[in-house]
Amino acid sequence: MNKNELKEKLTPIQYEVTQNNGTEPPFHNEYWNEFADGIYVDVISGKPLFSSNDKYDAGCGWPSFTKPISEEDLVENTDTSHFMVRTEVRTKETDSHLGHVFNDGPHPTGLRYCMNSASLRFVRKEDLEAEGYGKYKVLFDED
Repeated sequence: MNKNELKEKLTPIQYEVTQNNGTEPPFHNEYWNEFADGIYVDVISGKPLFSSNDKYDAGCGWPSFTKPISEEDLVENTDTSHFMVRTEVRTKETDSHLGHVFNDGPHPTGLRYCMNSASLRFVRKEDLEAEGYGKYKVLFDED
């Protein structure tokens, strides 16, 4: 998808975050306090990235996860912007900026994938089948 198509598909904040490495304001974004069951997918490709099972309240004002659904779908880069050294997280398929991963998360991974809501779309558990993500229902099966 070219830049013009992306500008038409995405909201201004989605475009700024995913294409220009932007960051949305903490506590003023769509999913920072969303805790329903479901998956978070790439806003551009629809690729499943994170599960609500791995989401937690990190107190930072952005959606935070202990791990992705599949590490193979993400790329990590060193980010030295803003006078800091951080690990940026991008999507492998669309090269979209998602956020950053930090080593201050809870067990078992010790990681905090701090993502921008604008890079994601939430698909509720009850909508997985209808939206073509039926195979991810197993993530929410109770034993």
